[in-house]
Amino acid sequence: MSDHLQHISLPKGSLETQTTTLNLGPTHPATHGVFQNIIELDGERIVSAEQTVGYIHRAFEKIAERRPLYQITVLTDRLNYCSAPLNNMGWHMTCEKLLGIKTPKRVDYLRVIIMELSRITDHLICNSIVGVDSGAFTGFLYVMQYRELVYEIYEEICGARLTTNMGRIGGFERNFNDIVWQKLDKFLVEFPKAWKEFEDLFMRNRIFMDRLIGTGAISAERALNYGFTGPNLRAAGVDYDVRVHTPYSSYEDFEFTIPVGTTGDNYDRFLVRGQEVWQSISIIKQAYEKVKQFKGAEAEVYHADAPEYYLPEKELVYTTIESLIWHFKIVMGESDIPKGEVYHSVEGANGELGFYLISDGGRTPYRLHFRRPSFIYYQAFSELIKNNMLSDAIMTMSSLNLIAGELDA
Repeated sequence: MSDHLQHISLPKGSLETQTTTLNLGPTHPATHGVFQNIIELDGERIVSAEQTVGYIHRAFEKIAERRPLYQITVLTDRLNYCSAPLNNMGWHMTCEKLLGIKTPKRVDYLRVIIMELSRITDHLICNSIVGVDSGAFTGFLYVMQYRELVYEIYEEICGARLTTNMGRIGGFERNFNDIVWQKLDKFLVEFPKAWKEFEDLFMRNRIFMDRLIGTGAISAERALNYGFTGPNLRAAGVDYDVRVHTPYSSYEDFEFTIPVGTTGDNYDRFLVRGQEVWQSISIIKQAYEKVKQFKGAEAEVYHADAPEYYLPEKELVYTTIESLIWHFKIVMGESDIPKGEVYHSVEGANGELGFYLISDGGRTPYRLHFRRPSFIYYQAFSELIKNNMLSDAIMTMSSLNLIAGELDA
């Protein structure tokens, strides 16, 4: 041994573990949104993690205190923008509960069709992105064409695709035209075949299963303690679904099952969402058949009789002064709303999406709180990824379907 080299011997057990701090986000392609995770790594294994939200905080709840009811609808679009009509209709139902408006059955069934289409597009995006994050891009590209077909249906109904501002307090802006039903027929024929192919590509794929099974798991007890709802809770074995436990929009008229998992891991979340897509297809078909049963004047009903809160038809607004005045009064909130305190929730694609509305009798809400499922899931993220590999954290984030717009209300 050279005189310039020395052999250093250290006492056994004296070496300290050196960890690395990694910023996963706020601008990182794998986060699928603008939020940050400060992760401490021992090699590639996660020792601890801390979440940070607020990067796209838009103060929706505070803005809502200065907006009349209709102007709040566009805020709800920007919560979970993968299933915007669900947010819109959840808000309109909350307003209807406060205002005492009862919607006709046909309106309920039309809403069910749109809400379940929204659920499908949301789950379609979530599960295909889980595939992308495991290295399989083909499935994502394949099913996206069917999301586009759903967006074409939205476009026929309201003129918008992503942030739809769909519907009205009491129903819809207009009746569904023939093109809507033609496109829906096409979707119901073509999409189930494609979804079956998508599941065949992933469900028993050895690489995909190895990446997901056993990672990001949460027990039913821990999920309930955090306040989990929706697919992430059902994947842990709890069959809670707002559509069944607190029916709204005549969901009690439909037959469907609630898919549940057992382990609460990434794979179970993938499977539960996949099965929910099949249930949504079934519900849409049932609602479609119920809508076909309405004949004559009933087949033209698309909103409740609530002239003080339902916007007049555009043709009348352009041609009669009375309709123009009412349009202005409703949009600008020139009419006081009743005093009251209501909570209404819907089974959003991500879980229980709730609106807690307090009115002091003025023209805008005194207070409005959005119950955003993603915000609740994100609290558990550090616990779910601890002692897992860094690559597992990406899969966990995707399978939870964390939407940044829903985090920062």
